[in-house]
Amino acid sequence: MTVKTGSPMVEMRDIRVSFGGVHAVDGVSIDLHPGEVVALVGGNGAGKSTLIKTLSGAHPANSGQIFIDSRPVTIHNPIEAKNLGIETIYQTLALADNIDAPGNVFLGRELRTRLGSLDDSAMESATRKVMGRLNPRFLNFKKAVGWLSGGQRQSVAIARAVHFNARVLIMDEPTAALGPAETAQVGSLIRQLKDEGLGIFLISHDIHDVFDLADRISVMLTGKLVGTVKKEEVTKDQVLGMIIMGKLPDEVTQAELADLHG
Repeated sequence: MTVKTGSPMVEMRDIRVSFGGVHAVDGVSIDLHPGEVVALVGGNGAGKSTLIKTLSGAHPANSGQIFIDSRPVTIHNPIEAKNLGIETIYQTLALADNIDAPGNVFLGRELRTRLGSLDDSAMESATRKVMGRLNPRFLNFKKAVGWLSGGQRQSVAIARAVHFNARVLIMDEPTAALGPAETAQVGSLIRQLKDEGLGIFLISHDIHDVFDLADRISVMLTGKLVGTVKKEEVTKDQVLGMIIMGKLPDEVTQAELADLHG
């Protein structure tokens, strides 16, 4: 259970994104506190990925305001997002399969010796340190990541974000295509990050994952925010009602909930 203290670390207010005449995101406001997981859910085309791209710098909003630690910021690109401590782990993980874990953690930000060559030992040492904190069972530091399991690959992607001082983590379908054991492993990683005070936006289609990992759930439908609810105050069926019907839990009848399974 997350205890919220003080102001949110991230506030997105009245965010609007249009493509041509289509409102992909239409006046959405959400926030995120330290040590909290907020799940962003909705069907295909709901606007959740577009909304989060405004925070990651991949697609600036047409209007609205983003606040980091109560301070208004403008995020034009992913580099500006990273400089604010915002890291994104996409479903593809963006790993270089032919190189090892340390090489991936420092990909594009390699450490070099005084002579200008790659400082492999320093990168391996730093990777072992961060992985020891996140996933002590990870031992495959010399193996190309293309040979690793899905859960281990996710560990490498998370280690890369955390090593560079991420405070806000955007995770896009982190357990997609993982088996039960690997899904549990990624869940443990997310709980570890929460305990360290990171804030996490979790984009997921998996309602079971959402209920396992999230503190609050924000539901979108056709570009609008249906609502944000505390996980412990709703059932899975009520969240499905929000996703499918666009109705808040107190607006849905038992008969409508029963129809969801019909």
